[in-house]
Amino acid sequence: MPLVCGVRFRGVGKVYHFSPGNEQDLQVDDHVVVETARGVELGEVAVGLQEVDGKDLVGDLKPVVRRATTADLLDAQLYRAKEDEAAETCRSHVARMGLEMKIVSAEYAFDGSRLTFFFTAEERVDFRDLVRELARHFRTRIELRQIGVRDEARIVGGLGKCGRPLCCKTWLTDFSPVSIRMAKQQDLPLSPMEISGQCGRLLCCLGYENEYYKAIKGRFPRVGKRIDTPIGQGKVVRISVLRETVTILMDDGSTVDMTADQVAGDAPIELDPGQPSLTPAQESALSASVSAPSGDPGSDNGGTGKGAPRQRSPRSRGQRTGTGPEAQADAGQQTGEEEGQQRKRRSRRRPRSRRRSPRAEGGDGNSENAQRRAESRPDESRQAESRDRGGSEGSSQERRPRSRRRSRPRRSRNRSDGAPSSDG
Repeated sequence: MPLVCGVRFRGVGKVYHFSPGNEQDLQVDDHVVVETARGVELGEVAVGLQEVDGKDLVGDLKPVVRRATTADLLDAQLYRAKEDEAAETCRSHVARMGLEMKIVSAEYAFDGSRLTFFFTAEERVDFRDLVRELARHFRTRIELRQIGVRDEARIVGGLGKCGRPLCCKTWLTDFSPVSIRMAKQQDLPLSPMEISGQCGRLLCCLGYENEYYKAIKGRFPRVGKRIDTPIGQGKVVRISVLRETVTILMDDGSTVDMTADQVAGDAPIELDPGQPSLTPAQESALSASVSAPSGDPGSDNGGTGKGAPRQRSPRSRGQRTGTGPEAQADAGQQTGEEEGQQRKRRSRRRPRSRRRSPRAEGGDGNSENAQRRAESRPDESRQAESRDRGGSEGSSQERRPRSRRRSRPRRSRNRSDGAPSSDG
């Protein structure tokens, strides 16, 4: 396993592993010059020499170049005093160019070879012209790095809702994911103003006690559920995580605070002096559950969960079998009433009549249709009346019954009635 030491850079930040190289006697709080991806930087030893597993290392292991000298520390202090002025100069250039970006801070390298500006922006910004202006003004290498709102709060600092300095500014080295489910688990108001920090994101402290709340609430039934207790049935109305108790609303209207062991029956119930005493029904239920043996079938909470057998009142033979004279009279009266109701229902029903076409009645049903056509076409109505008179004067043998098929042509019907055809 490789031998490494932990080095931290500006303020409170993440600890990075470096190979000690030739410096095998490094101690905590020693200042060293190390090689990073950004170049040579000045850092402080936060974790002494130790062996770690190769799986815990991320990327290549960079070496420690040397210990920091007094001149290195003086130069770093000198350039650090110029950082606020450099940030103000950069803000003036940004305002003059009209760029949509906010300069948070500036950071010099310990030897002044590089100047880095940290900024926030909602969208991508083209700052190439800005870099040229800053390089011409400061006469050094310029870097602009975009950061998030949490990193901005870490750099700027401030006071939290608790009245203490921000955790990310004082001791928090890494940001952990925080979700709204943590606020629900801790029964906190879901208003964004109540659970958001200075950065506008969810409070980092929501995750500090989340595991404790989750473990305690897992021992109790959820709020609103009806449960069986040693003193009777009730409904869970509240769970106090700090006291590790649950408040139960009993069926008689009283409330009782119990622990998880008391709800399960593993511990005796001891009421607080300020809490009202048990009702007589609750005391009897508690004494019965404690005194009754687990295997007694006659107890309320026996081993099988069944109560004592119910005592049935004796009945006469006629009442048991339904064959007495009174039962037979009632049955006959009920049967007569049912038959009368069935007759009324049958009388209300009308038989469905089958509609027959007028032609099926021998042609007499066409009088209404013929009258309508006669009103609209008088010439045709006269011809129809003459044909009807001629057909009625003839014998019944000469009259041929009309077909029920409506698709039969009218010409054939005229021929059968004796009217002249178009071929004649």
